[in-house]
Amino acid sequence: MPTYAYACRACGHTFDAVQSIHDDALEACPSCEGSLRRVFGNVGVTFKGSGFYRTDSRAAAKSDS
Repeated sequence: MPTYAYACRACGHTFDAVQSIHDDALEACPSCEGSLRRVFGNVGVTFKGSGFYRTDSRAAAKSDS
């Protein structure tokens, strides 16, 4: 299950919550009952290198000679 980061708009309290993608977003801060916002971070996938091509995962072509 994914972990979501939340921050309180009123007191600034930040915390992480493990929730199903089908659960509703949390609305009340556990510290002060203030309004929460979901904090979005960097994407966990980084592609490096010259690129990915359709032929990268295919077996070498057989020659009929």
